[in-house]
Amino acid sequence: MTTEYSGTGDPARSLALLWRTRDKPSRKGGDLSVGRIVHTAIELADAEGLTALSMRRVAERLGAGTMSLYTHVPGKGELLDLMLDTVYGETARPDDVPGGWRGRLELVARENHALYLRHPWLLQVATTRPPLGPNLIAKYEYELRAVDGIGLTDLEMDAVVTLVDNYVHGAVRAAVEMAQAAQQTGLTDQQWWHAHAPYLERALDARRFPLAARVGTAAGEEYQAAADPQRAFEFGLARLLDGVQTLIGQRHAG
Repeated sequence: MTTEYSGTGDPARSLALLWRTRDKPSRKGGDLSVGRIVHTAIELADAEGLTALSMRRVAERLGAGTMSLYTHVPGKGELLDLMLDTVYGETARPDDVPGGWRGRLELVARENHALYLRHPWLLQVATTRPPLGPNLIAKYEYELRAVDGIGLTDLEMDAVVTLVDNYVHGAVRAAVEMAQAAQQTGLTDQQWWHAHAPYLERALDARRFPLAARVGTAAGEEYQAAADPQRAFEFGLARLLDGVQTLIGQRHAG
């Protein structure tokens, strides 16, 4: 569930911080800096989720006064944009990727998938007004290169990259929620399934729900759980790339 929105900070201050060339030392001689504040905020969000994020909590982790943070970062809106742009810089961007455009686009999807798993709080941020920082722009540039020179228009290139990013955003949610459920309940999804499946088998009327009974039984036996998010991600990614292949073929045929 979305709990925060990016791009809510003061535009001038946010962009100045995002595109800063280096951190300025604290005027009071402390060791606080924008970078240290941002990395501490990311660690907090990774550990406790975005709902735990506040300037006060970040200050506590730093052993500093809350007001001292505002010398470097004006507020939570600007801090969130800085956090987003910082983690966007984690994605790998190798120059040589085998498999042509498909291999490159697959790498983009997998890197974004891994990013969400490392930082599940990203799923709580609506980024329709993105933090326009250097790491976001570099990430976008690299993703566009995956589909450059294959016959698509500029708008189609943007649409394909957006399609992949949106697919990953939706597909990874199940994996994140599965991990969070296991952490909260102390039961893995396999343990939960094994506890519930026998009762479902007795209660389910296969004459009333023939497809659900047949397909659900096959899936449950294969997954040993109610779902397999990784398998679903792999299946969907392959079908998405097949669709892009069809689009490219249409452009070349035309």
